[in-house]
Amino acid sequence: MNFELLSKLPKSDLHVHLDGSLRIPTLIELAREQGVALPSYEEAGLRELVFKKHYRDLPDYLAGFGYTCAVLREAEAIERCSFELCEDAIAEGVRYMEVRFSPQLLSETGGGCVRALKAVARGCERAAQQHGAPDGIPFEWGIIVCSMRNLARGMSPYFDTLMELLPNMTQKELASVASIAAVRAAVEARDLHGVPVVGVDLAGAEDGYRPKYHREAYREAHQAFMHKTVHAGEAYGPESIYEAITACHADRIGHGTFLFSPEKIADAAGIVNKDAYVRALVEHIAARRLTLEVCPTSNLQTLPVFENDIRKHPLKQMLVSELSVVIATDNRLVSDTTVTRELAIVSEGLELSPEAVKKLVLAGFKAAFFPKGYVAKREFVKKVAERLESIYQENGL
Repeated sequence: MNFELLSKLPKSDLHVHLDGSLRIPTLIELAREQGVALPSYEEAGLRELVFKKHYRDLPDYLAGFGYTCAVLREAEAIERCSFELCEDAIAEGVRYMEVRFSPQLLSETGGGCVRALKAVARGCERAAQQHGAPDGIPFEWGIIVCSMRNLARGMSPYFDTLMELLPNMTQKELASVASIAAVRAAVEARDLHGVPVVGVDLAGAEDGYRPKYHREAYREAHQAFMHKTVHAGEAYGPESIYEAITACHADRIGHGTFLFSPEKIADAAGIVNKDAYVRALVEHIAARRLTLEVCPTSNLQTLPVFENDIRKHPLKQMLVSELSVVIATDNRLVSDTTVTRELAIVSEGLELSPEAVKKLVLAGFKAAFFPKGYVAKREFVKKVAERLESIYQENGL
């Protein structure tokens, strides 16, 4: 399946961070307007110094977020960048997107978090209204609120204030408190302001910052019937994925890259046989149809172990194991990618059949935290499936 054909398919993007997906010209313009210092004010310069093809490691990959978050402090900028993200997605055939971000990284107060969520909603809705349904399928979207695993001074005014108010708390205790506040802002925005917040997430440095520290926040999200996803198994072992499922009630797992890696198990207490533990965990994920949000380019850029070769990524093993897998972008700017490009990398590198590609594409819509209810979701997925079948028939697939 060539790139042109893949571009015609209706697609989803379930794992995409707003602050990692700005347009570079917009970043430069906002930085000039707001007095934010950049290492270059030329697109070529930023791509050479910050947003690269290849990164040394995850910290190098994350460095650019310091600049993008710095220009997203005002509602107008948040709304604009949300609109542009959705506009870019619609142009490449994305018909369902879940925009995720941490409002606490962009705000000073809890009320500011709600205002940030409203701004994202205005931008997404404006894009949906302006671009309609070019292929008969309307653009649908939802918002996922991210909590941060680890806090540090200077990350945002919100976190700086929290540290000043609670000076005797440990970093992990502060992160737990902030997660609870993020969930409450998400529920408030959804229930009191009609913002289509469809889920919560846990992001940030994984090693040393386990999901169980955010158990209480996820309990509140669970009680509020909020969908739940967790970044897990990206930079830590299978037990991180296990905790995401058991302590955080995760419906989906962000990345899950080291699911099949018993050697990555760091806390082996109570685990007699690491290989058996991994097999049981994989079977549990498969049987419960818990979805893995795989972001190929991002993983290849941040994890040198794969040597920039998709064939060394565990995605093939995930598919062979019949796991529920979706392909997503993670960060469209930082990884310089689109869903179409991700599907091209996967389909070519793993030599997937057209039917396998179709299954991957449909999985993204089926796993969506759709904001308009189950019945509407079924109708939406049916419309996507019919469109896919039509494209396949037109191209003799």
